Amino acid sequence: MPVAITAADAESRIIAGRIVSWNAEGNTSAGRTMFEPDSITMSKNTKLVLQHDTTRPLGKLVSYEQDEEGITAEFKIAKTTAGNDALEEAATGLRSDFSVGVDVESWDNKNGVMAISSSSLIEVSLVTDGAIPGAEVAKVAAVENEVSETSTDEAESTQSTTEGEQVSDTTVPEVAPAAETVEAAKVEVKAATAPYISTTVRNPIVDKASYLEHSVRASLGNETSKMYVAAAADTTDNAGLVPTRQLTEVINGISNADRPLIDSVSTGTLPDAGMTFEIPKITVAPTVAIAAEGGTPSETDQNAAFVSVDVKKYIGQQTFSLELLDRSSPAFFAELVRQMEYAYAKATDTAVGTALIAGGTDGGNRTLTTGALAADFVSDAAVSIYENTLGFATNIAVSPAQWGVLMGLVDSSNRPIFQQTINPQNAGGTLTATAVRGNLLGLNLRVARNLSGTGDNSMIIVNPDAYTWYESPRLSLQTNLISTGQVQVGYYGYGAIATKIAAGAYRYMVA
Repeated sequence: MPVAITAADAESRIIAGRIVSWNAEGNTSAGRTMFEPDSITMSKNTKLVLQHDTTRPLGKLVSYEQDEEGITAEFKIAKTTAGNDALEEAATGLRSDFSVGVDVESWDNKNGVMAISSSSLIEVSLVTDGAIPGAEVAKVAAVENEVSETSTDEAESTQSTTEGEQVSDTTVPEVAPAAETVEAAKVEVKAATAPYISTTVRNPIVDKASYLEHSVRASLGNETSKMYVAAAADTTDNAGLVPTRQLTEVINGISNADRPLIDSVSTGTLPDAGMTFEIPKITVAPTVAIAAEGGTPSETDQNAAFVSVDVKKYIGQQTFSLELLDRSSPAFFAELVRQMEYAYAKATDTAVGTALIAGGTDGGNRTLTTGALAADFVSDAAVSIYENTLGFATNIAVSPAQWGVLMGLVDSSNRPIFQQTINPQNAGGTLTATAVRGNLLGLNLRVARNLSGTGDNSMIIVNPDAYTWYESPRLSLQTNLISTGQVQVGYYGYGAIATKIAAGAYRYMVA
């Protein structure tokens, strides 16, 4: 993702260059990320800051240009000590890369790459190494080009080098008193004539786990980790479990990231503010009727009410000792991130299941001993849901136990009814023992571990348009050092389940 500063003019106090390249992939805390063409909305009030620290401004955007390659921009640098340092560091290659900070509005997963299609520019940073990952968005990597310095004094204080050699000795410029005016020499950064080969140490923060490790070490005073965290400008972290030193693989048979109940309803983006929002709902519709000549027309006023939806915070916390931090494998952090994500998935999926059970229609007394009884349950649910929602039942969530019952149902010749892959003569479903998704009498079936047994509420048929799960676009992680010398890690996100038409769910109830 080559993005180079093309000019650092100390006289006019301008730093310019390409701040982002379209379709260039880079590593962030969310994985591989790229910006699609024209995916950043620019702001004329954009500031150039140091290492994504908005409390350390360097200058302001004065002009920019978008083309088919990306965005180039010019920044006017303030006449401050930090501004002077920025010009010097950009010109000498000490801090010569750009990195953008954006608020992501729309993105898609393309073969494991977070492809950002819409975002708003928050700031642009002058960074030491543009290849570092971003906090919430992609950091576009930059490379430093060959520098040509015109200062006679600097030329005299620098050892002679041949082309391709690194300058081995330079003088440190003196800082003039505040009352004096110092005229800086103009320095141009020219385009490189050969591929740039970086000899700097790459930032070890490449994902959420490594960010967490260094953010904790930085809170304990480790200066190297402070530098890494400042460069990464990341707000995502979390932690883990103490593995043995023999193996780093982790056995986990109790949790995963599946959310079958959320997958059975529709989904939407959570509003960006507030802990409650409302959705308008028609309660009385207008009418039309036949009227005699000169007769009075049918008149029924349309009425609407509002469905109020509460936003909930789903949060978990882990506390571990400094000894665990210092003496455990790095797999500790990766596994805790994964396990906290699994716990979040379980909690949010449970919330949707609770809403479906609370609002769904009681399916009456049922047994599931034959294929005919299963068909009766599905057909009754389809009729009930259509009559009450004018929509169709398309999904069914079942407990693991009911999944087993359905696969075990056979016809009079002991041939499976709902396992078409085993017995093509019966086309009632495509259930298998090797997949937790399938088809049952035309419904998309998902096995939900949040449902249990073969009793009440062990199967729920849903019109997905009747229930919607709204979720924040990203999760947040925070790390704090408490007085006991332990580390606390919190993992949280926001979500809301809207019951738009309660009768859009139909529940299995036993006799």
